[in-house]
Amino acid sequence: MLEMLINPREAEKGPWKMFFIGILYASLSLLLVNWFFAADAVLSKFSGIMVVTFCVMFSLPFMYFLIKQEEKQDEMAEGFLGVWNAHKDAMLAFMWLFLGFIIAFAFWYIVLQNSLLFNAQIETYCMINNPGTNLESCVSKYSFTQPFQATGTVTKQARFLSILENNVYVMIFTLLFSLIFGAGAIFVLAWNASVIAGAIGIFTQYNIPEIPLGILRYMIHGFPEIAAYFVTALAGGMFGVGAIRHGFKDKKFLRVVENTIILLFISILILILATIMEVYITPIFF
Repeated sequence: MLEMLINPREAEKGPWKMFFIGILYASLSLLLVNWFFAADAVLSKFSGIMVVTFCVMFSLPFMYFLIKQEEKQDEMAEGFLGVWNAHKDAMLAFMWLFLGFIIAFAFWYIVLQNSLLFNAQIETYCMINNPGTNLESCVSKYSFTQPFQATGTVTKQARFLSILENNVYVMIFTLLFSLIFGAGAIFVLAWNASVIAGAIGIFTQYNIPEIPLGILRYMIHGFPEIAAYFVTALAGGMFGVGAIRHGFKDKKFLRVVENTIILLFISILILILATIMEVYITPIFF
């Protein structure tokens, strides 16, 4: 029933509608896990993954049909501007959906005050921002009773290379997921939204009035970074659909391959820009 709320064609005509769909999907995911699984002695250990899984389940119909629709448009697109004009509405729809995920995840995570809901996400945050420290000790410091903000201990150059390397790995996984199952990349994207939401909770010290500031803090570099992942997901999904529809020898498939390469090149450029912003620009304001 939820997938009937909006279809891909309507999303492209009004991409902003996906913002509210993202809020709905993420809210339901977190609330369902909190109500039905958070009290379970076994399943509660996997709450962070289950939240993302529910969010993916809700989003799959939209992702599948939108990628299929975009592949048809890709057959007529030529060159950089042609590819951009063909897919810009889909990209905006993805971005609005992602922003809805982040806001809903961050809001409910802080309201519910249940550390188990994002246990895997906080561990990931610790591994990225506090490398070399004891993982359990780091996670305990970010509990709801003893929040604090960590400080960086590495040079900007080392941090730049570390973050860029991590982002490229995520990009590769996004590409592989979308190639294996066109809409499968939504798992990587929903996971990143939940990690950012956990980081926002830590940055704001779990204060709801500070959520807008936390969102601004991470979206300065987060938007271009996630845009790169969406472009990658779109490229992989279109490549897979194009191969199935036309085969590898069809001329239309060759155009799909050309446009896929253009999209991946764009993704790499955006990732480099996002990393520069994260390391050198965001710290100026926060």
